[in-house]
Amino acid sequence: MHNTPAADEMTPAHSKRLGRELAMEFLFACESKKELPGAAEFDIFLESVKEEFALDDSRTTRRARNYAVRLYEAVACEQEKIDRIIADHCRNWDFDRLSGVDRNIMRVAVAEMLAFDEVPAVVSIDEAVGIARDFSGAESGNFINGVLNSIKNSETVNNGR
Repeated sequence: MHNTPAADEMTPAHSKRLGRELAMEFLFACESKKELPGAAEFDIFLESVKEEFALDDSRTTRRARNYAVRLYEAVACEQEKIDRIIADHCRNWDFDRLSGVDRNIMRVAVAEMLAFDEVPAVVSIDEAVGIARDFSGAESGNFINGVLNSIKNSETVNNGR
C-alpha cells in the first residue's frame, strides 16, 4: 500500500500532501478494526513509514507528521458523522461498496473541510483527487471529485468556504 514519496522527492510545499497520504494510509490499515487505534499506534505506524522510506527528520517531514496526526484525530473524533456525509452524497453507490482507499481518501478530505478552516474546500478536493489518482486510479479520482464537490456545495461545509 505504501506509495509515499521518498524524502528527496518532497519539497516544503508538499508537507500537507504527505500528511494527507499518511493519514489516509493509516486509516486504511485500521479499517478491519472495530474502533480506531489511539495516538500510540499512529506513532508506531508513522515511525515504520519513516524507516521504510528513509524519510529524514527534516522540517518537511515533521510538518507532514503533525498534519497527519491532526487529520487522523479529526477523522477519529467525527468518523460516524463524516461517513454519513459521504454516504449521503454517494449518489447511486453504496458507501460499503467503496474501495477502502477511496473511502479513506474521502474521510480525510471531509475531515479537512469540516475542521480546518484555513484550508479552502477546493484545495481539500484537489488534493483528494490527486491522492486518488496516485493510490487508486483516474476513475476513482473522477468519482471522488464528484462526491466531494457535492459535499462542498451542500450546507454541510460552511457553504463551500
